[in-house]
Order: sequence, then C-alpha cells, then structure tokens
Amino acid sequence: MAGIGFELKKLFRATGVLSMLKAYGYTGMVTAGPMLLGVIFLLSINYIGKMAGLNKSDQDLLVCMITYCLLGSMMLNSIFSMVMTRYVADLLYEEKEKDVIPSMEGILGIMLPLGGIFWIIFLGFAGIDLMLCILNFILFMELIVAWTQMNYLTAVKDYKGILLSYVYAIILSVLTALFGCAYFGASLYVLMLSVSAGYGVMIVYDMILLYEYFPNSMENHFAFLPWFDEYRDLMFIGFFTNLGLFSHIVIAWMSDVGVNIKGLYYGAPQHDVAALFAFITILITTINFVASVEVNFYPKYRKYYDLFNGTGSIIEIEAAENEMITVLEHELAYTARIQFYATALILSIGLVFLERLPLGFDSLMEGYFRILSVGYGAYAVGNVLMLILMYFTDYADARRSAFVFGTLSTVLSAVSLMFESKYYGFAFAISSIVYLVFTLSRLMDYTKKLPYHILSSQPIVAERKYGFGSRLYEFMEKHAK
Repeated sequence: MAGIGFELKKLFRATGVLSMLKAYGYTGMVTAGPMLLGVIFLLSINYIGKMAGLNKSDQDLLVCMITYCLLGSMMLNSIFSMVMTRYVADLLYEEKEKDVIPSMEGILGIMLPLGGIFWIIFLGFAGIDLMLCILNFILFMELIVAWTQMNYLTAVKDYKGILLSYVYAIILSVLTALFGCAYFGASLYVLMLSVSAGYGVMIVYDMILLYEYFPNSMENHFAFLPWFDEYRDLMFIGFFTNLGLFSHIVIAWMSDVGVNIKGLYYGAPQHDVAALFAFITILITTINFVASVEVNFYPKYRKYYDLFNGTGSIIEIEAAENEMITVLEHELAYTARIQFYATALILSIGLVFLERLPLGFDSLMEGYFRILSVGYGAYAVGNVLMLILMYFTDYADARRSAFVFGTLSTVLSAVSLMFESKYYGFAFAISSIVYLVFTLSRLMDYTKKLPYHILSSQPIVAERKYGFGSRLYEFMEKHAK
C-alpha cells in the first residue's frame, strides 16, 4: 500500500500505549475503512428501518441492494486497484507527487463510465422502480470512488482527517435515516438516500484531503495505462482473489437457503449474516500485516536488495539474507498465531455475543459462522503469504495462487449445491486452506533461491511490455495534442 509503511514507522517509533493504538488505528482506517463503513451502514440503517416499522420484505431488499452495490463495485475495483497501487508507489519513489492526483482523475475517468454502463444494464432488469434504480446507481458510483481513493489515502499522513471523514459519514447517514423516517415514514427511498449521503460525505472529505496533500500537475492523466501491460499479472491477482472471496456468497443465493427477494435481487439471510460477521475476522490479520510485517520486514528487505547495487560483499549479502528471512519467518508466524487466537476467541465468545443480537441466529447459522470463520482465517494468512510473494516481485506465483483460490472456491461452492445446506461453508473453507498451503509452498521455494531470482532469472536487457494499455495511451496522447 503506497506510502503507509513510511508513516507507520514514525508512529511505531513513539513509545506508549496511546502511540501504539494510534498506529494500529491509522492502519485500520486506511486498509479497512470503506468496508467497515459498509458493514456499519448495512447493520445500523437496516436496524433503524426495522424500528421505524419497515416491513420484512423491504428490509431484505435494502440489505440486498447495499450488498449488491458493495460486491459489484469491489469486483470492478479489483481489476484496477493493484496496478494503480503499484503506479502510485512508483510515482512516490520517483518523487513525482504532482502526477498522483492526475492519475486518480484519469482512472476514475475510466472506471466510472465503465461501471456506470454495467450497472445501468443490471438495473434495467433488476425489477425495482425508477427512484430506487437512481439511488442504487448513485451508491454504486460512490463506492467506485471510495475504493479508488483508498489506493491514494495510504500516502496521506492526516490519519485524523481520515478518521473524521468516517465519523462524519456515519453521523450524517444515521441522522438522515432517523429524521427521514420520523418525518416521511420508514421507506427504502429514505434509507438508501441516507447510505448514499454518508458515503458522499466521506468521498468529499477524503477528496479534500488528497487535493490538499498532493500538488497537481494537471497533466499525465493517463500515464498509468502502460502499467497495465507491464503489470498485467496484478489485474488477474486482484480479480481472482476477490472472486474466491465473494463467489461462495453469490452461489449460496441459488442454494436451498437462498430466496428471491425481488426481481434480480437474491439473498440467503442465514448464510449471508454468518458470512458477514465471519468476514470481519480477517481485518485482524489485514491490519496486523500492514502494521507489523511491513514495518518490521521492509527495512531488512530494503537493506538486502540495496547490497546488490554494488555496495555489498558476498558475506554481507548472505548475512543480510539470513537476517531478512529470519525476520520474515518471525513476522509471518506472529501474524498466523494472532489470526489463530482471534478465530478461536471469536468461535468461543463471538457466538455468545451474536446470539444475543436481534439477528435470529439459529443452529444452521452458527454452523455457517464456525466453518466460515475458519475459512476466512485461513484465507487471511494465505493472502498475507501472497502479498509477500508480490513483495519479492514473484507475480507469477502470486497469480497462480490467486487463480487456484478463485477457481477452487467458485467450483467447489457450485458443487456443494448438490449436498445438504449445512455443508455449504465447507467449500470456501477447503479452498482457503488449499490457498494457504499452496502459497506457502510457493513462497518457501522462492526464498530458497533468492540470489538466483535476483541475479539470474531477470532478462539481460530490459524489455518493455507493449500491449493494449500502451497503444491506448499513445492514441490518447496523439489526439490530445
């Protein structure tokens, strides 16, 4: 994540519990903010509607509409996000901060029309009225912007500003829902508008932070396009990782526990609620990876690679490699241990808490929650291993790992429809465990031959990959002059 490690080093150098909480809090905000916000909106706005007298069918439709917007926008963003993160990181490394804002404007200029066309087609057959279609469209477009902003906010040091954007979004959304329901009655229009208003405030506030932090060259808006040729593996990695993460949810909608809410909107409340809370458990590892692995591992990683630039002897390189691998093994073991403890704690205590919430948890939902928590825990550790492969620029193995996970999760989930409904979660759990084992084996094989990969597996002459992105960029530059 572009720039976050540099800021976290400063925060972790400070001593005291408050400084530590500040560092982890900043990490959580920039890595999981919009997703957590979506969960908060999903639960709080639905609860407000329920208390205001919204009927059950409209409650289910509200959850479906928000869920569809979240999943659809995340899948679209997954194709572009990793490449753009790499591009922003390269700009910061080359001290070209003035081109950061133009790149954000450029990628939004591509994603918004592309996503808008896709969502308009979907809404045309969704089976809901025009006003709800408009509100759905607004929310979907806002989410595209929100996910894109996350690729850039990691480089902004104003973590207080980022936190305030989330707080203002939640406050405005909840107040809009409360006042709307009080004066106009509980309706899907009021509640969808409140969610859109919340995300709108967050987007505007975060956009102000970005424009205040980065200088703006007002040019090179599409200079990132050749990066999609050079790093096309990142597109596949992002897409298949998200496919594996969410396909089992969509497939469950077509299962015995799935129901048709309205038109094209389907859901599986018993499975979806359990999956939502199980998914939250991976945030522990995500935050810990950024705050612990990146901060502690990166200095050793950087020192090792710098020695290959002609400044280090063989003995120094070997010593640096041993030190780096030792730190990596320690941090990965620590991350896996934390996730294991968190999953065990959630399975033992979390269910007691969830059973006391007005969510209607029954024995089937408890079973889903248990197996999906294990699955998401395994996925979280496997994803950390995949990110480390990308640290070493082993994009080929990272792509294979993501492909195995995405394909296996989708296929096994589809096959599981032939079994009893109580077994649905096992497909995702098995896929996540295979993902973890496969990625671990790839990382171990790669690190055993690090000097070979650095010195011998690279091409003698740098070859620029020339594809659709480069041609499109040249076409746009030619006609812009």
